[in-house]
Amino acid sequence: MPSTTLPAPAPTAQQAPASPATAPQARANPGPLGLAAFALTTFVLSLFNSGLISNAALSAVVLPLALFYGGLAQFVAGVMEFRRGNTFGTTAFVSYGAFWMSFAGYVKFVVPTLPADQAHVATGWFLVAWFIFTAYMSIAAMKLDVAHRVLFVSLALTFLFLALGDLAQSTALGHTGGFLGLFTAGVAWYVSFAVVAKETWGREVAPLG
Repeated sequence: MPSTTLPAPAPTAQQAPASPATAPQARANPGPLGLAAFALTTFVLSLFNSGLISNAALSAVVLPLALFYGGLAQFVAGVMEFRRGNTFGTTAFVSYGAFWMSFAGYVKFVVPTLPADQAHVATGWFLVAWFIFTAYMSIAAMKLDVAHRVLFVSLALTFLFLALGDLAQSTALGHTGGFLGLFTAGVAWYVSFAVVAKETWGREVAPLG
């Protein structure tokens, strides 16, 4: 008798076995890099703003740091945060990276062209604008850990006192902004250390709160 066995149907797209899903490629956390770049550049500049180093000619050391580490490295960290889908990190690192690069350009190319008796006004309002930006970033940071809240609030105060120091031509206010900058740099370094240590040690080494 003829066989009644039906031939197996050809596999369709729905019947074909699914290939195993490709595991997402791990990406490095750019946060510690951005924070370290910000901290180091802020620390060096704040040594001069606070008056701890009084020789203004030595402040030229800040410009290459502002361009390449505080500027470029932090900007790159912000682009990497974009790829990770971190809106806050992208906004912060790209903005402050651009701040440092614009600061280097301002000091090197713009300040020498300004009237000597009015340069402080331009610098003051430059810093006021960055205070406004940092103030609303501080509000957004209230949803983050304690260390990030302290970081952004102290940075906002740093910009505020430096701006007031320039606008009022007050050495005391400017020095206060410089010491606040040193504190801010210390907090940023702490957060950078806490994150990179946690990822390399596999456990919390320094609490962020």
